Amino acid sequence: MCGMSIATSRREFLRLTGIGSAGVAASQLAGLGFNTAFAAQRAARRKLEGAKQTASICPYCAVGCGTIVASKHDNKGTRIVNIEGNPDSPISTGSLCPKGAATFQLAVNDLRVTKVMRRKPFATDWDREEIPYDAAMDRITELVAKAREETFVEREPGTGKLINQATGIFALGGATNDNEENYLIAKVMRMMGVVRIENQARI
Repeated sequence: MCGMSIATSRREFLRLTGIGSAGVAASQLAGLGFNTAFAAQRAARRKLEGAKQTASICPYCAVGCGTIVASKHDNKGTRIVNIEGNPDSPISTGSLCPKGAATFQLAVNDLRVTKVMRRKPFATDWDREEIPYDAAMDRITELVAKAREETFVEREPGTGKLINQATGIFALGGATNDNEENYLIAKVMRMMGVVRIENQARI
């Protein structure tokens, strides 16, 4: 046996050593009394204890994967504690793509900015002026009202036909707006006479 050599490829060597190291690690954890699977399951159960489960749909693409939104109610109100795939969904059977799996971060995000960067009119450079959201919303409201007043066409030129159109405003919805938000946006825009309404959402 001493003079014999065993031909082993690099891939085979790495596969064998990987299995060996995984086996050693697992045996060491078991020997120390650790059960990682049990710990993970217990943490998940504790997180969802007393939570209300609500079936929903991922807000992104047109596939319409089913989700389960877990929420809890306390003295601060109702808050979402988890969003995961719905195994009862006939479309996705519990599966979610990376974007859908991160829906929780869309709904619950403590890293949202609380101020808006504003560039003053006729400024030659970005002066990084920060204004609160409320001030930004007031400014947007002012500009929308101004644009509607300046570009509103009551009657069609030439024919005199009543059209009531705000020709200087275009509305564009986003992919994460749900049906209720899109309906509200459309109603408000049409109420102002906006006829150029588009939506990037796919459901």
